[in-house]
Amino acid sequence: MTGPFRPRNDGVDLFVRLTPKAAMDKLEGIEISADGRSHLKARVRAVPENGAANQALERLVAKALGVPRSAVSVVAGGTARLKTLRILGDPTALAKGIEALSSA
Repeated sequence: MTGPFRPRNDGVDLFVRLTPKAAMDKLEGIEISADGRSHLKARVRAVPENGAANQALERLVAKALGVPRSAVSVVAGGTARLKTLRILGDPTALAKGIEALSSA
């Protein structure tokens, strides 16, 4: 099993499965898909219109990892449930933060 992220020189790419229109904004740990890839499960209250759900996801992840909102952006899967977020910062510190989220 691989983790739900891939380190980069300037941060990490985080793989997320997003559920919009949820009762609350929440990160729910790691899920492994049928093909063996893992991703972080997330729920947001925002609706998937005009990028609102993506923006809510970016805010949620930034707050959980303690990074500025501007350091988090959706780089793939803008209209899909499975998304890739690019998080800028120290890759080692971000990896530790993601692992802490995973065990919660």
